[in-house]
Amino acid sequence: MIGRNNRFHGRGGIQRLQRNGKSVRSGAFALRYESNPRRKAYRLAVVVSRKVSKRAVVRNRIRRRLYENVRILSSNFTAPYDLVLVVYDEQIAAMPPEALKADVKKLVQKAKLTSAVSG
Repeated sequence: MIGRNNRFHGRGGIQRLQRNGKSVRSGAFALRYESNPRRKAYRLAVVVSRKVSKRAVVRNRIRRRLYENVRILSSNFTAPYDLVLVVYDEQIAAMPPEALKADVKKLVQKAKLTSAVSG
């Protein structure tokens, strides 16, 4: 799980990011992002709708898995970013860890948020 200083607090920041941020999309999820020079660390939110899965257990599993993958890649971020991952497919809950890590890494590279991604 990510730390308190890496979470959004309230809806204002997420709504601003949804309006003004840039977006990249992979098959199962999308990443909205924007640089935030006023912060020292990145902020992350994962949005998993009830349309993805009716079961809260599955939605929370997806959320935890994505938080962990971004946390691992965050040491390579070039600047503090505001990030929102929007999930569109339930398959992420059962995806093998290596495949999920590769998908998240590919999406972060596509958004050009890192200098050199390792791991």
